[in-house]
Amino acid sequence: MKILVTDDSRVMRQIVIRTLRQAGYDDHDIIQAADGKEAFDMVAAEKPDLVLSDWNMPEMTGIECLEALRASGSQVPFGFVTSEGSPEMRDKAANAGALFLIAKPFTEDTFRDALDGVLS
Repeated sequence: MKILVTDDSRVMRQIVIRTLRQAGYDDHDIIQAADGKEAFDMVAAEKPDLVLSDWNMPEMTGIECLEALRASGSQVPFGFVTSEGSPEMRDKAANAGALFLIAKPFTEDTFRDALDGVLS
């Protein structure tokens, strides 16, 4: 299984990756993108099994990336890991095709709860 972690903050990508490993997903191949445009391009090139994306990023936001992926025909499982988790954002994410939205701060249990159905 391959997971694409997308965030414009290198430190936050490392925190997400560490939390994934602590949650038991340490046997997965984890790749990284620094913004939504890079993630969009990597989905075609790398064929990840899951995209974990921040919402607010330069170049292309996470929601714009998800919308572009769906418009291009990609059905890659997609979820957000972001600092904002308002009901409006959760609705927008779900309506665009996201499977979940994990709001910061998060724990390994938060990741397990969101990902077990997706990665099992």
